[in-house]
Amino acid sequence: MARLTREQSQALTREKLLRSAAHVVGRDGYEGASVERIAEEAGFSKGAFYSNFSSKEDVLLQLLEGHAGNDVKELSELLSDVTDPADVIEVVAQWSDARAADQKWGIIAIEFLRRARRDRTLTKRKRQLFVSQWKDVGHLLLGKLGLDQDPPITAVDLGGIVMDLTYGGISSYLGVNTSGQMIRHVLEAFYNSTRLAHAD
Repeated sequence: MARLTREQSQALTREKLLRSAAHVVGRDGYEGASVERIAEEAGFSKGAFYSNFSSKEDVLLQLLEGHAGNDVKELSELLSDVTDPADVIEVVAQWSDARAADQKWGIIAIEFLRRARRDRTLTKRKRQLFVSQWKDVGHLLLGKLGLDQDPPITAVDLGGIVMDLTYGGISSYLGVNTSGQMIRHVLEAFYNSTRLAHAD
């Protein structure tokens, strides 16, 4: 078996630390997760952590940036060949339910932003991470639903509704209605009201 290069080994260490951070923060919360615990559960020392990330906040920001980008990419791929609006809505609803089942991402994002707001460190980069994701998801859905010519809602608001329902977390605890069911109702309402408005 060929030995890993230094760059490959460092990338592997970094990936393990990112996975460990997601697991530890999802389980223990932001305050309960320490650099020591993240490093230890990944099988590394604090020194290995600090050679890859400057702080716990840094590792979480990078984790959230990667996750946000993956959400947009995954939705784009799932919808790439889907043209019927009803099918678009169904794909998004099912994607939302699958994502909401893994509650750690909503917990990580909310705790991260709550702490940044409390500490007055809610930078443009942190805000933009979520706003960009919402905007990209909103543009994708407006285009796929044929609502982009005269949109009934801004891309940021539509994407925000979908992502907030998916990751807001409360519906996954209550068992009353899933995020996918709520998103299905919202998207159908936007689509149907816009079609009726254009028919008049």
